[in-house]
Parts: sequence; C-alpha cells; structure tokens
Amino acid sequence: MELPWVLLALAGMGTAADLARLPYVPQVPPTALLGKVTATTFALERPRGVFDGHADASDAVWLAVAFANASAAFRNPPSRADVPPYKQLPTARSYMTLETAAAEYSCSAPSWPVLRVGSDTACRDQGRQDPCNGPLPSPGPYRVKFLLMGCGGPKAETRWSEPILLRRAVSPSAIDPAPARRGTAVVVIASILASLGAVLATAVLGALGAKVWGSLCHRDLGTDAFIRRSYRTHHIPPALPQPLHPGCRCSPPGLCRSDPRPPAPCQRTVEQFGLEGTIKTTSFQPPCHGQGHLPLDVNCPAK
Repeated sequence: MELPWVLLALAGMGTAADLARLPYVPQVPPTALLGKVTATTFALERPRGVFDGHADASDAVWLAVAFANASAAFRNPPSRADVPPYKQLPTARSYMTLETAAAEYSCSAPSWPVLRVGSDTACRDQGRQDPCNGPLPSPGPYRVKFLLMGCGGPKAETRWSEPILLRRAVSPSAIDPAPARRGTAVVVIASILASLGAVLATAVLGALGAKVWGSLCHRDLGTDAFIRRSYRTHHIPPALPQPLHPGCRCSPPGLCRSDPRPPAPCQRTVEQFGLEGTIKTTSFQPPCHGQGHLPLDVNCPAK
C-alpha cells in the first residue's frame, strides 16, 4: 500500500526538478501611468522575451495572483484542469488568470507594454468557473508571478513580485463637506490681485474714453473752422450816372480840350469798383449850406 504513495512523491519531485525558475520579477510600471493602481486593479509590465528558449508553440503563460501572506502556500497546478479560478479567491486566497499564448510574449511579437489585472468586471457578475480576470475584492496586498504551462504541466516560472497594495476607497461619511478655510496670506494675496485687476481695467477704460473723446472734439473743431472760413459774396449793383454840374460842362459846347480838366470846387470824384474788377469814376455835387450833410473835405463856393 505504500508503493503508490512513493511513486507519486517521486513523480512530484521529478516535476519540480524539471521546472525552470527564471530570475524575472514582475513589477508595476515605474513610469507615470494613468490608473496604474486603483481600488480594484493594477498594471503589470509585460514579460517580453522572458520565456524565449523555454516555450513551445502550444504552450501558454498564466498569471498567478495570491494574497501576500498566502503566496508561500501556493502550489502550481499539474494541468489546466486544476487551475484555481477567480471565484475561489476569498477561500483559496489565490487564483490564476490571463491565459495567453507564449508566442505573444516573445520579443518580436507586437503587443501592449502593460497588462491590467482585475479589469474584467463581468467576471464578478456571472457565476463562471473559468479563470477570468475579475476585480480584486480588497486592497490586498497581493503578489503575482508568471507560470509557463505545457501539455504535461508547468515548465517554467518567474519569481514572486513585491507586495502590491491597492488604493483604498474613502467612505462618503469620512468626507468633510465644509470647504477648507483659507489662510490669511491667501486672502490678502487674492484681495491685492483683485484690486490690481480693477485698477488696470479702470485705466484701460479711461484711456479708451479719452481717445474717443479727443477724436470727437477734433472732428467738431474741423467743422467750425470750415464754417468760419466760409463766406458769401454780396452783389454790388452798378452805380447810376449822375448829372454834371453846370459849371463842370464845356463852355462853349464843343470846345472841350483834350487834356483833363481839374474838377470843380463842388465836384467830388468817387471811385467805384465794377463787377469785372475795373475802376469806375463818377462825379456828384454834394449839397451845400444846409441842404444836407456836408462832408469835411468839400469846399462850396461863396454866394
């Protein structure tokens, strides 16, 4: 009766001895990545080229996920049928997920640089027994490792990762609805900035108003100057001929000399400007001795 147990132990030792232990350690990407670690998921670097030389075309790579305090008790399954599913995580403290063909982890295969653990939200809603990638139920911490499995069982494995702690969700009752009070320095700085903004706005509006007012005044001054410079011409009618004084005519008639005669004492010469710009000369006899207004420059003969 003891022979079967010995054979099983020897077979297990042979399987463990044939398992290749790779020095690769899974880790969260060190670079900045949006949603790298959340309350139910975390990202892992893709193990590209880690299994080259150990994997065949039919082999698959699995990811083993376990609580940090239960990773030492994890045992590799002998076949795919014995892979622990996601549904047993609360009781078994571990599960396996992300079954991927080994060829997709080769260096020449184009693929995404990271893996997302816990991204399949439908895995929680359905009562499936397959090893799906469901959300992690608690912050952990968790440890993970990659396991290469062929038709005869595990062939190679990596080391366990460092503990990965997820983010904790904040309870709504722990959130303070009152806004945080601002310090005195912040209030003073805000007041100064507001005052400077108001002064700057006032200065800009004043400059614009002065510019507009100046342009309007300049336009009004131009109109007034044009009105003051404009004028109207008055038509001056031609003067009517005045009768000559009897003493100013030729005596006898027809014997007038060709040279001009001096004007008579009572005769006054008046120059008028014609419409054509010529000068016209007329003579008239001013009234004398009470017959009207007597100009100062007219000498009347004595009676």
